[in-house]
Amino acid sequence: MGLWGLLERRCRVVAQSAQNEALRVRIIDLAHARRRFGYRRIHDLLRREGVKANHKRIYRLYRESALSVRKRRRRKQVMVDRQVLSVPSRPNEVWSIDFVMDALANGRRIKCLTVVDDFARECPDIAVDV
Repeated sequence: MGLWGLLERRCRVVAQSAQNEALRVRIIDLAHARRRFGYRRIHDLLRREGVKANHKRIYRLYRESALSVRKRRRRKQVMVDRQVLSVPSRPNEVWSIDFVMDALANGRRIKCLTVVDDFARECPDIAVDV
């Protein structure tokens, strides 16, 4: 390889490093504007802008810039003392209702609304419909 070949290769390397630096700045701008976007979605945005770079190059520049999508923290659930359920002292004081669904032998679905007296533990009514 002659002198001109080495010179041409060196110019290409310098030009590519300038392109990489410009691309790195654009990746950082997009990552700060859209914090929940990882390198894949940033790659899609860059492609829409007309940047011709593959995902491996975008990933390399993304990681070299120390970017990453932050893991979402789970919210701590509020610890509230649960209230004790009141126990009924006589019939018809507290009722509970619930839906129960089933299917007939021919495949038709039926829905039942059950009403239960909590004190007597008996079912005064079941409403059935299709």
